[in-house]
Amino acid sequence: MKTPFMETSNRLVKEIYLPRDKFSKKGDYGKLLVIGGSDKYTGSAALVSLAAYASGCDLVWNAAPRRAADVMASFSPDIMAFPLKGDYLNKSHTKPVLKLSERADAIVIGNGLGMEKETMAAVLEIISKIEKPMVIDADAIKALTPKNHKILDGRDAVLTPHAYEMSVFSGKDVDLDLQKRIQLVTEFSSSLDVVIVLKGDTDVIGAKGKISINKTGNPYMTVGGTGDTLAGICGALISRGTDVFGAACVATFLNGLAGDMCAKDWGEGLTASKLIDYIPKAIKTAL
Repeated sequence: MKTPFMETSNRLVKEIYLPRDKFSKKGDYGKLLVIGGSDKYTGSAALVSLAAYASGCDLVWNAAPRRAADVMASFSPDIMAFPLKGDYLNKSHTKPVLKLSERADAIVIGNGLGMEKETMAAVLEIISKIEKPMVIDADAIKALTPKNHKILDGRDAVLTPHAYEMSVFSGKDVDLDLQKRIQLVTEFSSSLDVVIVLKGDTDVIGAKGKISINKTGNPYMTVGGTGDTLAGICGALISRGTDVFGAACVATFLNGLAGDMCAKDWGEGLTASKLIDYIPKAIKTAL
């Protein structure tokens, strides 16, 4: 029996991007904390931040190991990077990261963190202690193996895995068949009461009792970084008060639409940094 689903569309975009009040002030449209980066992976969290800004987020802070923070700050004067001592995230960073999170409306965690044992332990501790809505992506998903799923209890969270990350997270093989992917997302989003975005040719977005699919996007988006831009858009939408399921649906739609517009101009030359320039155009087109 096929699982019923709806399909993402620009209707939800119109519900989120309403005209701004002329008396709006800094911070009214979202304050986001990005926890990511390491000495080896310095670009991922910067892409998250720049995608969040391109989606309309007012303020984005980055908590990152020092080398990654310094590199991020060089990407753009818009990025506010807070350096953490050392080459990768570890439990000594929990306290300063939690302090920073108090300023934010939402969190994105995982991009470019790496797979050090200490980093995985720190990720689990931070997720368990932060009470803000969050996007859990990339290496942070890999920390959430089945034995650690209890940490998600009570979390208002969106997980954005590709097939391999979903396999690590679920402990199950991920099929190419759409209906089987829908069933897998339905099972884990319902049992854990989180939102899951299983990325692919057709994205599957699941929450307890709800399934949506997204068909924007194209094969040129296999380039590294387009998952980071998705996390940034999703974090931006959550930070401005959008519910996590709605944010996940709109983020996948807009990220794919921006990718489609970018691919039309750049084809094989599509990169995540180029895609970011198309996010405001995608929003305008959807409205």
